[in-house]
Amino acid sequence: MSATVARTGGISLIVMAIAAAFSYGYIHGSVVVNGDAAATFARLQSSPSLFRAEILGWIVIIACDVVAAWALYQVLRPVHPGLSLLGAWLRLAYTAVLGVAVSSLIVVSLLTGGSAPELSGFTIGQLQGEVMLALQGFEAVWSAGLILFGGHLLVVGLLAVRAENIPKPLSVLLLLAGFGYMALHLCSLLVPEYTGFIQMVKWIFILPMTAGELGLGIWLLFRIPAPRVHAAAAS
Repeated sequence: MSATVARTGGISLIVMAIAAAFSYGYIHGSVVVNGDAAATFARLQSSPSLFRAEILGWIVIIACDVVAAWALYQVLRPVHPGLSLLGAWLRLAYTAVLGVAVSSLIVVSLLTGGSAPELSGFTIGQLQGEVMLALQGFEAVWSAGLILFGGHLLVVGLLAVRAENIPKPLSVLLLLAGFGYMALHLCSLLVPEYTGFIQMVKWIFILPMTAGELGLGIWLLFRIPAPRVHAAAAS
């Protein structure tokens, strides 16, 4: 494994984590008021540049996801070529779904711009309703994509278990993160009315979901030697 490939993958994962914290954790969380279309619309209209910065952050995340898929495939291919290719395709499929989700945010930006002639026939109530629908569409499509992302992390976790020089706590975190993403977002898709149960699942898996991939990025950045397969796993 090239040291450059490993570091590129590590940097992409860390940049992605920072961009996600900025775009979703900071901006999205500050402008979207759940259940209050009027307040959300007002905040979006008062901070159009901030919301465009969120969209830019998502574009950075999409680009980093593509780089990470390629880098992780290269890093983990010596462990098992077929599984590493499956992991890469799962991440790229998730990235495509994320791109579709982000297109809803572009629609929100257009609807809250207020200067487009096409919007002159809408009442303020209609615009607020359209904005909230687009924001909910972003959340729903992204959530569905995160099921694929969970599958990707499960594959990476299995490969990490088989690799000799990847720390076992990191392998366990990746496996738990993958299972957590799949469980949480399958529940959100299939039984959205059970909000209490979904919140409980989120709190159970929040640590591995937060630390798993970030830990992998740090390992890639500083641990350069190629993963080696355990003799028992290779036989």
